Amino acid sequence: MDLHPRTSGGFITTELRVNDRIRVPEVRLVGPAGEQVGIVRIEDALRLAEEADLDLVEVAPTARPPVCRLMDYGKFKYETAQKARESRRNQTNTVIKEMKLRPKIDQHDYDTKKGHVVRFLKAGDKVKITIMFRGREQHRPELGYRLLQRLAADVEDLGFIESNARQDGRNMTLVLGPLKKKSEAQAEVKAEKAKSTAEREAEKEADEAADKAHREEHQKTATPKKPRRRSENLDPDMEA
Repeated sequence: MDLHPRTSGGFITTELRVNDRIRVPEVRLVGPAGEQVGIVRIEDALRLAEEADLDLVEVAPTARPPVCRLMDYGKFKYETAQKARESRRNQTNTVIKEMKLRPKIDQHDYDTKKGHVVRFLKAGDKVKITIMFRGREQHRPELGYRLLQRLAADVEDLGFIESNARQDGRNMTLVLGPLKKKSEAQAEVKAEKAKSTAEREAEKEADEAADKAHREEHQKTATPKKPRRRSENLDPDMEA
């Protein structure tokens, strides 16, 4: 939608010109509810806009005659800006995480690295796995290939092989893609956090209720204190 507004008489119109010089005599007018009014003179269109306290906005300047619509231009700009902000807010950018391993990695380190890969895939991020070869290891590329295939198989319930293993100088790389979209993963994380918060609150309320019941029960079963005996050796006027 091409909008070139200018202020005129308290409302917004557009400069309708032919050959960028001559103003067109008539336009095809669309009403505020989208109804087709038809072809009217530009003066009549401006008059209708002023009577309805609306703006005359050119929406199809290349049409013959140009198409104009009656609308609240300020409200239109506001709603357009709101939609653009909402779109940017909901936009998810794909992030590629990287995890580096050695071909002769021990089991403990492997489990740690795999845990990071699982966390990345659950968050909806791609993961680039890099096997780093050193020294004589460069002559055993099958070690790196088997390690990459093993890791891909261990996380197949969360990700898939997006880019197969390939040699890149001294390194071998493989890219895993998440099975769930970023937005879906983020929604699940939020839902899980909300669930954990609700469970903690419920547990807290249950503990407080149990403590209250325990105190009330203790007060019922507690032995009442014996009244203090009046001393016979003291002057009655000295006792409180």
